Amino acid sequence: MSNISTEQTSSFWKKHHFFILFIAAVIIKQLPLVSIPFNWLESYFHEISHGIAAIITGGSVLRIQLFANGAGLCTTQGGIGFVISFAGYAGATLWGWGIYKLASAHQRAAQGFSVLVFLLIVSSMIFWGRDLLTWFILAVLGALFLLTIKLKKLHYLQRLMQLFGLLILLNSLFSPSYLLDGRNLGDGAALATMTFIPEFIWVLIWFSLALVALYSLYKSAKKYN
Repeated sequence: MSNISTEQTSSFWKKHHFFILFIAAVIIKQLPLVSIPFNWLESYFHEISHGIAAIITGGSVLRIQLFANGAGLCTTQGGIGFVISFAGYAGATLWGWGIYKLASAHQRAAQGFSVLVFLLIVSSMIFWGRDLLTWFILAVLGALFLLTIKLKKLHYLQRLMQLFGLLILLNSLFSPSYLLDGRNLGDGAALATMTFIPEFIWVLIWFSLALVALYSLYKSAKKYN
């Protein structure tokens, strides 16, 4: 009887795991204290995406700052301004999508990617962190990924990484809307100044990218049911 029950549970999870993890991510986002590290996580991937875009286009990263409220700042020098400004929200979406996809592909892939993200966070602390708050936030994020690496059952690591990916995607889905505050600040305003395309269009593009990424993950999960 217990074998039948286990098989039914396994079948239910296999069929509905995307929705279960998605609902868990939505609930976590609503919990004031629990959601804080995951807001920091999206902010970190946003800022590191600016930094990577700067380096790829011939510039350099001078400093990364993360703040307790989930905001962040990446100070760069040189590079292509358009690419750097666009890369923040788009990059966070790509990170969230990529983390989920890699974790879904294979348990060892999830573990390997966890190690890479941990090393990236440590490198950011060493090379680009300049203040105590940023170091503290990066240390918390590093500990988060270190915990996943230390998990003995790779099945749990895989699910945690999928959850992290969805949380990052949910944050990147809604965070561009904060730019529409009338202050004419941030990536959208910078792109509007460069291109003469209104800020709300850039916000819509970033929102659409995150929505497409979520739909892509849903379709992939449905395909393998």
